[in-house]
Amino acid sequence: MRNDVNCRVAALRLWMRQKGIDAFIFPSTDPHNGEYVPDHWKGREWISGFDGSAGTAVVTAEKAALWTDSRYFIAAEEKLRGTPFVLMRERIAGTPSVAQWLADVLGTGSHRVGLDGMVWAAASAEALRQELRPLGDFSLVTGHDPLEEIWTDRPPIPQHPIVVHPVAYAGETVSSKLERVREAIRALHADAILVTALDDIAWTLNLRGTDVHCNPVFVAYLLVTQENAVLFTDPEKITPEVSNHLREAGVATDGYEQVGTVLASLTKERILLDPMVVNQRLFGTPASEVVASPSPIPAMKSVKNEVEISGYRNAMERDGVAMVKFLCWLEKAIKRGGESEVSIDRKLTALRAEQKGFRGLSFDTIAGYGAHGAIVHYEATEESDIPLQPEGLLLLDSGAQYVDGTTDITRTIALGPLSDYQRKVYTLVLKGHIRLQMLKFPEGACGSQLDAIARSPLWEEGLNFLHGTGHGVGSYLNVHEGPHQIRMEWKPAPLYAGMTVTDEPGIYIEGEFGVRIENTLLITPYRTTAFGSFLQFEPLTLCPIDTTPIITELLSDEERAWLNAYHQTVADRLSPHLEGEELEWLRKATKGIGGCHSSLEAGAGGGAGAGADD
Repeated sequence: MRNDVNCRVAALRLWMRQKGIDAFIFPSTDPHNGEYVPDHWKGREWISGFDGSAGTAVVTAEKAALWTDSRYFIAAEEKLRGTPFVLMRERIAGTPSVAQWLADVLGTGSHRVGLDGMVWAAASAEALRQELRPLGDFSLVTGHDPLEEIWTDRPPIPQHPIVVHPVAYAGETVSSKLERVREAIRALHADAILVTALDDIAWTLNLRGTDVHCNPVFVAYLLVTQENAVLFTDPEKITPEVSNHLREAGVATDGYEQVGTVLASLTKERILLDPMVVNQRLFGTPASEVVASPSPIPAMKSVKNEVEISGYRNAMERDGVAMVKFLCWLEKAIKRGGESEVSIDRKLTALRAEQKGFRGLSFDTIAGYGAHGAIVHYEATEESDIPLQPEGLLLLDSGAQYVDGTTDITRTIALGPLSDYQRKVYTLVLKGHIRLQMLKFPEGACGSQLDAIARSPLWEEGLNFLHGTGHGVGSYLNVHEGPHQIRMEWKPAPLYAGMTVTDEPGIYIEGEFGVRIENTLLITPYRTTAFGSFLQFEPLTLCPIDTTPIITELLSDEERAWLNAYHQTVADRLSPHLEGEELEWLRKATKGIGGCHSSLEAGAGGGAGAGADD
């Protein structure tokens, strides 16, 4: 792979010399600003060899660098070793931005910086232009995609069939959604909207696909005017059932490549384009007035209707059954030996596949044992795979797509004896996890205002994590969904009843171990007073939290009560679907904890999630 990367960079540099371009920048996105992208648009991965979900690669005539965030520092350092790329650690003091690095590397004089305008959001391209302006004489060249020439075995744009997502699961008809979209854009003084985010298109049209790994979406654009709607996609993707479904909703179809031509023909309609999502090339295409504004669809999509909420609860029960069967199996498997990170991933996936409505994973499983648990988005491969031992911690972050809901759960599991420090870190992370779920907060508060609640027990001990605390989750859609988030950085999107969001604090001790505990939550009404409406969290995830690592006296009475109540709910909901040894395992794993454990008693024994005895 490293030799491949060196050859690819050399081919790019030759292309750059021919085009008179001094630097080229590869983001991680596609023409739809997706987080997870089809192989056709994985240009940053192809040129650098780094396969994490977030990163930016930059190549000049003599140097190359890759920027990524703290989730991938360890993995990226290994992937880039032996290549021309130097790792740039984002949000770490002393790390230059892409613009600052370009100014330093290229020096004085006029410089042409290339980027493919089809895979850059308009706002991102403009932000880069503005940052470069005071740093020197830079111009952006956005009309070229070098990969069309140098990526000789480039995968094609996917052409998998689209399927209908029945209203029995969606809870709202396409016609109703389109009318809400039209009403929303009228309020923004627009006559039309171009929808480019794939999950927004899938949600609006009650359609799903398999074009993107782990995300049930399909490659397309959607144009909605006050009178019409047009889906731009490869005609081979449209089955007779989908054709009838769209016709009934008044949605026409056209080829995927025709979207630019149709946009250019709009001469009278004021069209809403979200500069944070719509790519730079299409943003500059319409001949009519552009209303630059956030799309109203993500906010609509984020508030689940009653049918979707019911679907989540049903999917979480089935997912919880699979998790309990897995954890019961794991406890015995660790004693037998012979299991590894890869093998347990396969086992868990197979157990989920047995559940009704399973459609695949919602993301690649993160099974990190020991030091691998400290790599935030570690994904075990045949090369990195290590055997599990009856000691230490296993961090298991996983999820599934079901036809009625999407799941995302992390459990950190004691496979045997732990150190006092491991138990302390585990307990502190659990405290943060519980404190957030116990929180009551005013309607309309944003996730950034809640974030410190989950971090406070960690901050008190001088610990912190650099990823977000929570993200929205789609309804049989993308596992990462906005606009709301819970994180340190300012994200002003308000929180409302009906939204789903994760709660996943964690601590990662490089070279030693990692701890993360995650539930998917539903925001529900709490109470209304003279001071307004207040909200609370309901855990949707149904799976025991390992109690064996807990130093019980570090939990408050309220935190212990919450954990015991949660485990009672898990037992009540999952017990009817289990029997035999798996039912007995669940009974032990959800047994209540009291306040009488000493630190040594809390850490005694262990083993794949078994419940602690009073």
